[in-house]
Amino acid sequence: MLGAFTGFSGMKKSTISNLFVLLLIALCFEGIAQSSAALAHLDTFIQQQAQRYHIPGIAVGVVKGDQLVWSKGYGYANLAQQTPMSAEGVMNIASISKTFTATAIMQLWEKGQLQLDVDVNTYIPFKLSHPKFPEQVITIRQLLTHTSGIKDGPAYKEGYACGDPIVSLKDWIESCLQVGGAHYYVDDNFLPSRPAEVRRYSNVAFGLLGYIVESITQQKFHLYVKENILEPLGMSQTGYLLSEIDTQKIVTPYLYLGPLQKGLASTSAEPLPYFNPYCWYSFWNYPDGLIRTSVEDLAKYAAAYMNGGVFQGRRILKASTIDKMQRAQLSKEINEDQDQGLSWFYSPGLAPSWFHGGSDPGVSTRLYVDKENKISVIVLQNANADNAFYIAKKLYQTFSKS
Repeated sequence: MLGAFTGFSGMKKSTISNLFVLLLIALCFEGIAQSSAALAHLDTFIQQQAQRYHIPGIAVGVVKGDQLVWSKGYGYANLAQQTPMSAEGVMNIASISKTFTATAIMQLWEKGQLQLDVDVNTYIPFKLSHPKFPEQVITIRQLLTHTSGIKDGPAYKEGYACGDPIVSLKDWIESCLQVGGAHYYVDDNFLPSRPAEVRRYSNVAFGLLGYIVESITQQKFHLYVKENILEPLGMSQTGYLLSEIDTQKIVTPYLYLGPLQKGLASTSAEPLPYFNPYCWYSFWNYPDGLIRTSVEDLAKYAAAYMNGGVFQGRRILKASTIDKMQRAQLSKEINEDQDQGLSWFYSPGLAPSWFHGGSDPGVSTRLYVDKENKISVIVLQNANADNAFYIAKKLYQTFSKS
């Protein structure tokens, strides 16, 4: 070793400089080769997922810092037209939308316009209480953590229909939760347990949160979100209503009919298609899951959450508020894993990420945000398949190392 070192030190400076340049070039090429191999492996993995779970199209993205550093589409956004899936395709992201509703609520909290632990009746024009425990108040924190005792009754599904909602959020919530309302049923709409006693996922609770935003701001919920979240972040291809987005970019949601194909083809002149397209649907309780957006736009929202509530100089929340939202809210007696934040969930599988997923007819989505390492991953799929976590995990593993 000493001899080798002595020989090296005796070289000319120009020779040493050239050796360093060659070494750097070699390391660069090695890194490129490793990166290419990792991306090729990722491509294969996602394509296998699409085949295994019968998904027409998958769009994915990776955000680092405040940049969408990588995105790609696999398969098709529309099978009949053979439209490729892409990061620009706009689709319903289902319950990831709940984090937007929570963001709107926490903006009002920051302004002192609401409190998390007071009776919700402070903010709405009708009397709301759990009919079996009327003395127990329902709070906004309970709504955000799925512990309010409000549940999704059969009427919730009745709100699904093609096109934009034909019933206003106000009329729907009052019909569902006000005594005497057309959809008010004690056993259907409320758990048998007290508020704050049990965690049970509730879509209607987030519809009520949207209604609270409307009541406080005297503005339609979708317009409040547009003006206070979407526009500041530059999410120009995002909205709740069809009139708010470019319908030429809509990704078609699909129902896989494979299991029926074999059994019914022999009784039909024409074999059934493997995939049945859904219409561009909506639902009355839209604050719980009707944001329509793309990987490219959702990346801006993810970047804001990773960078203290700011994206390109525009703030939607304080950093301390995001820390509050992405923090365990419930005791182990109510939430053993203590993974429930204010709408967000902690992900032990992609620690230290917080996430929200989404599932609706023809839709499966995931958004993970890791503030500590400044990396976020997005998965949007146009089929209802329970596999988005695996793709998100592969994305996270691939890009957290680079």
